[in-house]
Amino acid sequence: MLTGYLKGPTGTYGSLVALFIYLIPGVSSLIILIPLIIITTIYGIWVSGKFEDRYGTDPKEATIDEFVGMWISLILVPVSWGYLIVAFLIWRVLDIVKPFPARNFEKLKGGLGVMADDIMSGIYTFLIMRIILILFPEVN
Repeated sequence: MLTGYLKGPTGTYGSLVALFIYLIPGVSSLIILIPLIIITTIYGIWVSGKFEDRYGTDPKEATIDEFVGMWISLILVPVSWGYLIVAFLIWRVLDIVKPFPARNFEKLKGGLGVMADDIMSGIYTFLIMRIILILFPEVN
């Protein structure tokens, strides 16, 4: 994904690239998005473990976890700039703050630890977005 080698907020860069991939026609469809999340998660656990071996614990160079977390956040979110911006902002805050138990997952060893906290933050964002979509069904 290479966003981890850029200077600056690599997690934000990875999340933005994941968001733009979501905008590719068809990717927001569950038949594409769910397998994409599963495959990227499995690969991410493996490759993030390799990155930890090389760069240390939860290396900034590994941003594949941001892709998975962002995509989980976007499950069933309409391709509408209003919703997408809200989901992105909520995801970034939760990824940085890591509310319980996400912070505990970060302590897991290897690639699983790199991926698990972002998966949990993505699930939190998904749940918050479900509420937002119910309360505000007409945001563009």
